[in-house]
Amino acid sequence: MVGQLSGDAVRRYATAGNARFTLRSEKTGERFTFRVRQNEERTCYFVALLTGPDNGADYRYLGFINRQGVFIHGGLKSCASTEAPSFKAFAWFWKNLDALPGSCSVFHEGRCGRCGRALTVPESVASGLGPQCAGRAA
Repeated sequence: MVGQLSGDAVRRYATAGNARFTLRSEKTGERFTFRVRQNEERTCYFVALLTGPDNGADYRYLGFINRQGVFIHGGLKSCASTEAPSFKAFAWFWKNLDALPGSCSVFHEGRCGRCGRALTVPESVASGLGPQCAGRAA
């Protein structure tokens, strides 16, 4: 957990196309790490949950965000049920994305949410996007 995101930066980072971030409940301290990747056709985003110790390879499919911006459970292919705390956490996060309360913190890993390069400029760390990608990210 390197950079903490807030406000508009959260949406821009989460939908940049290759975002990895951790959600932490300030009430319970519970946290989950997710990866949100845009598909090649740019029609939806696939959401994966970090389920093991390798934060590069241990992501498992959770669900997807459709063209209308709705987060949908991945059915039988999902690594968690709709009752799992991890699924509920992401669904709540996505529903409240534009007005996250202070009870939820969002952290990125210090890499651009679009291209994956290491972020070194303070403004880039604050936004989660490198200077070139910030101009291109939706």
